Amino acid sequence: QVQLVESGGGLVQAGGSLRLSCAASGRTERPYGMGWFRQAPGKEREFVGTIRWSDNSTYYADSVKGRFTISRDNVKNTAYLQMNNLKPEDTAVYFCATAKPGYLSTSPHTFNYWGQGTQVTVSS
Repeated sequence: QVQLVESGGGLVQAGGSLRLSCAASGRTERPYGMGWFRQAPGKEREFVGTIRWSDNSTYYADSVKGRFTISRDNVKNTAYLQMNNLKPEDTAVYFCATAKPGYLSTSPHTFNYWGQGTQVTVSS
């Protein structure tokens, strides 16, 4: 079992920045990859981005490309989501998840462990 704990959410004005953290614990091996998703009220869970643990390669949704950056710390087994130039439409609960081994995609069905989510609210 893997436990994921997100932190760093909050209220920020448009144009501001936040950094979310996702700490993994439980299993000792490094994840194949991790993803970030978000879900706004009344909407489906939306892909934000992924990072592959082996080579640090990242992939982003068009809606956040150039504003959001995913990184990871091998020692702390933690992934980060740096969010800059935030917009009101970025308001959502943000989730991190570990990818099933060998899979790294935009579909939430290819992720097996999920955090509880952290609220990000961007005011205009």
